[in-house]
Amino acid sequence: MSKVYFIIVTYNAMKWAERCFTSLRQSSVPVHTIVIDNGSEDGTQEYVKTHFPEVDFIQSDTNLGFGKANNIGIEKAYKEGADFFYLMNQDAWLYEDSLKELLDVYNSYPNKNEIGIISPIHIDGSEKKLDIFLDKYISYNCDKTRLISDLYFQTLKPSYELDFINAAHWFIPRDTIEIVGGFNPFFFHYGEDNEYVNRVHFHKKKILLAPKSKVVHDGKQSLQKVDYNKYEDLRIETNIMNPNLPGSLQQEKKALLQSIVKNSLTGNFEKAKKHYKSYKNINKYDSELLKIKKKITNTPHCFLDLS
Repeated sequence: MSKVYFIIVTYNAMKWAERCFTSLRQSSVPVHTIVIDNGSEDGTQEYVKTHFPEVDFIQSDTNLGFGKANNIGIEKAYKEGADFFYLMNQDAWLYEDSLKELLDVYNSYPNKNEIGIISPIHIDGSEKKLDIFLDKYISYNCDKTRLISDLYFQTLKPSYELDFINAAHWFIPRDTIEIVGGFNPFFFHYGEDNEYVNRVHFHKKKILLAPKSKVVHDGKQSLQKVDYNKYEDLRIETNIMNPNLPGSLQQEKKALLQSIVKNSLTGNFEKAKKHYKSYKNINKYDSELLKIKKKITNTPHCFLDLS
């Protein structure tokens, strides 16, 4: 039987802990679970240790962020012989056969080496609607997949290739970890899954959505949920480090300079100032960004120690 390791990063997770970990216990496919806690202050640690002693609990002394904490769990699971890695948010849970359906998709897929990530269908916390972000990802790919038509006519295929699905529920084969690696530590919170997917595409692997597998992500149902006043906006840096984009540093600098000039001439000084700040930041970190991009392009399982 395949060894599936769930890796969950927690930070003040008490609101969801019972549903999250109970769902893993009730999965029709047995699972191993690793939790990396980023310094919860609401009793999450004690609750999980007391009520779910089967969980392998790792306490971080500091808040490592989403990516670095996941990398700790991935490394541990890999060294324990995991065949699959399931990255799941703390505000999420499964149904009894969610994992079974994902394994069915993997086992029946004709070219397994093409699979980078498989995602189930994310529904929101009400359990009555699709997660709003999955709505967005499906619509962005509608011309390629015709998934919306298949949903309407109830002629769903076992899987559909999408350009991107967020990391609330990622089912990752061991081969992907060995080739693509872990999360980029440049990112603390938000953006790390976009950067990871860029590398999945670089290695010619696919992001698959498995419509028969249903799970819950009780996240905020707003396409503007990321507050860039609270979290740094690293979308430009993500583009610069994208191994699929040759000359990306020069292109981003050129685009920012053009925007600064255009917005200054049209009186949009706030936007011009914002882009000037981004331009200064890129100049400050451009050698580091290019170094990371080189590592991403040339290093197997980058950002992970799998030895």
